[in-house]
Amino acid sequence: MSATLQTSPTLSRPDFAIQPQHITVRPVTGLIGAEIEGVDLTKPLPPVIVEEISAALLKWKVVFFRDQPLTHEQHIAFASAFGQPTVGHPVFGFVEGYPQVYSIARDRLKARHEGDPAIRPWTGWHTDVTAAVNPPAASILRGVNIPPYGGDTIWTNLAEAYKGLSEPLQRFIETLRGVHYFAPPEGQSATAEFIERNKRRPLVSEHPLVRVIPENGERVLFVSPSFLKRISGVTASESRHLLELLWEHVTRPEYTVRLRWHPGSIAFWDNRTTSHLAPRDIFQLDFDRQLYRITLRGEVPIGVDGRPSTAIEGEPFEAYSV
Repeated sequence: MSATLQTSPTLSRPDFAIQPQHITVRPVTGLIGAEIEGVDLTKPLPPVIVEEISAALLKWKVVFFRDQPLTHEQHIAFASAFGQPTVGHPVFGFVEGYPQVYSIARDRLKARHEGDPAIRPWTGWHTDVTAAVNPPAASILRGVNIPPYGGDTIWTNLAEAYKGLSEPLQRFIETLRGVHYFAPPEGQSATAEFIERNKRRPLVSEHPLVRVIPENGERVLFVSPSFLKRISGVTASESRHLLELLWEHVTRPEYTVRLRWHPGSIAFWDNRTTSHLAPRDIFQLDFDRQLYRITLRGEVPIGVDGRPSTAIEGEPFEAYSV
């Protein structure tokens, strides 16, 4: 994909021969999502397979693998073939002993937010860590403990959403920038832990509402609902109405794909061109749900006018280093 999603220079082991020479890509919907078959992610990937997966990811925005029971070490090795893993989360930490791995447990948000959120059509939708000046290029999520039903994740294609706007609105939105930061959902309040962690590592950034993907010049409606709090240079009322219009637009069903998780399922998404929605139905079910995520270091977004994003507070979200 981009400079952050490239073949690892360490991939030179002789057991490449046990891997196939090509993958099978099966689209899931007309606009987003594909299942990839014919590869074993527990083993090192030859460069040709890395290139084919990267091409599928660039085209379909999120790709899915089934029956891939990775360990933490194998998860890290797979991610490292496509870029530089970051620390698990810049604010909320990582799995002990595995700094690149972030735990996605069913009840992890209870320590951060209190009260009942105001549910809107876009509530919960987000692009990972857009509070950073360089949000992750990609995220790789694997399912471990999966409920027998419920707990699906949904992604939306922000490039197709941009194309779905009228041309006059496209041209207007391209001139705007917005401020992103971590805050509880509407209707909820922050816990003491949430406040303390954000004080320790504040992240506030201004991004263009339309970013350009360097590999192909694709324009993306970069409007992460959970993190984008206001549009710069307009009134509060104008900002609210514009954002609600855009958030409702990007979550239209025709731009989306839904994954039914199984143990060993892996979702690998381009974080620059998608937003996703974590499930809410699991809170009405008495089942455990445990997934693990790795993110890859991203570049600073560039707007249509050539201006990069700017950091208002905090440092870039860098790759993890020993």
